[in-house]
Amino acid sequence: MPKALLLENLHPQSHAILAEAGFDVVTRTGALDESELIEALDGVHLLGIRSKTQVTAAAIEQASDLVAIGAFCIGTNQIDLAAAATRGVATFNAPFSNTRSVVEIAIAEIIALTRRLTEFDKQMHDGVWNKSAVGAHEVRGRTLGIIGYGNIGTQLSVLAENLGMSVVFYDTAEKLALGNARRMHTLDELLETSDVVTLHVDGRSGNAGLFGAKQIARMKPGAVLLNLSRGFVVDPAALRDAIVSGHLSGAAVDVFPVEPKRKGDPFESELRGLPNVILTPHTGGSTEEAQEAIGQFVAHKLRDYIATGSTTLSVNLPNVALDQHPGVHRLAYLHHNVPGVLAGINATLAEHGVNIEGQLLATRGDIGYVVTDAGSAVDPAVVAALSSQPEAIRLRVLS
Repeated sequence: MPKALLLENLHPQSHAILAEAGFDVVTRTGALDESELIEALDGVHLLGIRSKTQVTAAAIEQASDLVAIGAFCIGTNQIDLAAAATRGVATFNAPFSNTRSVVEIAIAEIIALTRRLTEFDKQMHDGVWNKSAVGAHEVRGRTLGIIGYGNIGTQLSVLAENLGMSVVFYDTAEKLALGNARRMHTLDELLETSDVVTLHVDGRSGNAGLFGAKQIARMKPGAVLLNLSRGFVVDPAALRDAIVSGHLSGAAVDVFPVEPKRKGDPFESELRGLPNVILTPHTGGSTEEAQEAIGQFVAHKLRDYIATGSTTLSVNLPNVALDQHPGVHRLAYLHHNVPGVLAGINATLAEHGVNIEGQLLATRGDIGYVVTDAGSAVDPAVVAALSSQPEAIRLRVLS
């Protein structure tokens, strides 16, 4: 029975889907460090994680049975995708499933910070009645600047406009503006224009340190900053200085450069205790609805890859959409992308009298993926011949 290891408190639906598909599913709470992960991956075919567990090249190299990794979140920067690809380990994530949850928390924080609800709430709990309009504003008529106009940024753009906000955005890629949103040509132009700046960039290494003292200084006095993207994007010390000096009137931070591995672990940050600053424990996408959707989506991708070889929406392998057809014997062949591979495969199959009923080839950088459907069972000699080719990475026979 193939084995699946699910870490970091994944939704029960992921366990149920994989168990129903015939996997022996083992669940563990919290993240694992590299040595713990290497030990835990012994005999494991599928690995499910969220954002805390770092799946390094060393861990992948020693996990000889590992076939696929599921990132039950949006980001995949915690996984060495290149190492996984060169070992023939497919990786899937959930790029859309928690979009609405992140957008809703951003809207809630924009309103809360603009109205200084955090300060009023704290004073009331301290027994202080401070009825005042000073520093509290409507969001209607104010300008929201969105950095990163992807799935989350675009949906946030639409909802913010419905609240009466003007929306500007900046993205390094060409993006179609929705509604009345306006594209800014430079980041500085956005910062100088916006009353609220919210970050929704991805985890690529080039975004590390994107937002520091220089960028914060370009923001309007009294503006608000939200970071719901990646912890390494914003310099927390620079943000603290801006809050303490009064240059920024508030901030909301959901992600941090260093985060505890397990629920209940102590949390340290220079942002703790600051006025009108909302800190949340990386829960921007953590609603029950989102976690259920993510659990179902990624578990289905893992299940389908094992059963049919389909790599649709894989983040590190060529994408091939496949269905399983009764009576078909399928060869799923991951290989180095060099000339002559397809000809060599077909020559080997012909030598062994294997009739090809269908065949698909896709490439992605240095990796190629050939899926061949045969009308009869494939002899072990064919498998041995293909697996021994110098370009072979991983061959799976699916019947």
